[in-house]
Amino acid sequence: MSSVEQHYDGLLAPVYAWMVGGAEVAFDTGQADLAAFVPEGSLAVDLGAGFGMHTIPLARLGWRVIAFDSSPLLIKQLSESAQGLPVETHCADLLDFEVGSGHRETPNLIVCMGDTLTHLHSMELVVQLVGRIGSRLCRGGRFIATFRDYSELPVGDRRFIPVRSDEHRILTCFLEDEGQHVRVHDLLHEEVNGKWQTKISSYRKLRLQPGALLAACRAAGLRATIEQGPRGMLRLLADA
Repeated sequence: MSSVEQHYDGLLAPVYAWMVGGAEVAFDTGQADLAAFVPEGSLAVDLGAGFGMHTIPLARLGWRVIAFDSSPLLIKQLSESAQGLPVETHCADLLDFEVGSGHRETPNLIVCMGDTLTHLHSMELVVQLVGRIGSRLCRGGRFIATFRDYSELPVGDRRFIPVRSDEHRILTCFLEDEGQHVRVHDLLHEEVNGKWQTKISSYRKLRLQPGALLAACRAAGLRATIEQGPRGMLRLLADA
């Protein structure tokens, strides 16, 4: 078993851009994820930014973006893609974003996309993060997040989920019920120097309940709704 950080460092981070179709494809997808939902403003914070799937399109649209991720490799990739763009990067935990940014001004937009919220180990930490987001956003600002609803997990053979494959790589995901969490096993088969190698690693995700997330937003002073989002995820829109 490994932590989220170990799992990403050892298996996912090196293939993450490939996993979602390549960086430029991902940037186009990231822009489509946000285009209809961003408020007016100039400063955005991207929590769990990865290689920049949403940071880069926001910056290309003229936003100044402060991006956080706990993976050194993904932050390095983001920094390389952001050359010449108004992007500031921090290799840090989600909960440390207030300390890491160090800016007096308050952001108009905070995003936490993909399935990043479920990386937090407990609902208490989600409440803590949402509380900090609520106190950080400027009046009229917006918090946007996407996450997967794991309240009903697939059973039997449906627990095995093909992620992506080509002639050199095959990535498959397997889900295991662990009560308030789901253990995600990633199996990567990769051709290296003409020989196939296999990497297997797992990490836990929180089974985040939509109602509990809405309650956390209300407690933080945010007006929130949850709707169907992209790629089978739910989308949270929370306004300050």
